[in-house]
Amino acid sequence: MRSQGAEMVRRVFPLLLVFGLFMGTAWAASNPFVGQWILHPSRSQLTDEMKVTKQGQNKYAFDFGGEKPEIIVLDGTDQPGNDGTTLSVAPEGPNWKVVRKKGGRVLLEAIWTLSKDGRSLTDDFTSFDRGRPPVNIKYLYKQMARGASGFAGDWLSTSEAVGSAITIRIRPYQNGGLAITNSGGKTTMKFDGKSARRLGPGAMEIMQKSEGKLVQTRQFEVSRDHKTLTITTRIVGRSAPNVLVFERQ
Repeated sequence: MRSQGAEMVRRVFPLLLVFGLFMGTAWAASNPFVGQWILHPSRSQLTDEMKVTKQGQNKYAFDFGGEKPEIIVLDGTDQPGNDGTTLSVAPEGPNWKVVRKKGGRVLLEAIWTLSKDGRSLTDDFTSFDRGRPPVNIKYLYKQMARGASGFAGDWLSTSEAVGSAITIRIRPYQNGGLAITNSGGKTTMKFDGKSARRLGPGAMEIMQKSEGKLVQTRQFEVSRDHKTLTITTRIVGRSAPNVLVFERQ
């Protein structure tokens, strides 16, 4: 379970990506990205990595990528997390329940279930946003290396099942820009070559930084027939990208 910023962008971007782009009027007028797009799960490849490290009795460090690890005591209380959020983790029988909040409002919930042999972990993950249906993804993680025990370890998932229809909408914005809207809302960002840049008439790249350091990139590419949109997200320090394929509605 991640902070809303890192989690939604890194893990579920597909699901909760939010940004807009400012660019030249002529380019925006003929922009192949404009339209409404729906995720095609069977053509997409979602991957995820996380690291859970035991820090002491009933205390763990959670590293979900893109930000510093969060040190949490497993007692079910809301504790300080990244991006101004709180994170709580509590044992529920053999499982762990993970909850992320901001301003007291639940952003994310997950139930983690460990296999009997301890080599795999199922994450039933749900995100919430005001006025919109919850988004559910079921992750199946595998241990990347032996030596850890219980929920502690380095985990890799490449087999998520998306339990909700995911759509994004791209529209012209002000002076030749674009606005991108999905279940996370609508935002804009300056297309200045530093945070966003064009790679061609049907391709562009978004760069995300934290404390001045690059943490991830997203490349958008529209097919020649303008019927599919592929978004490839690469996170610094992670071995595999997320490749999300959307179809025009």
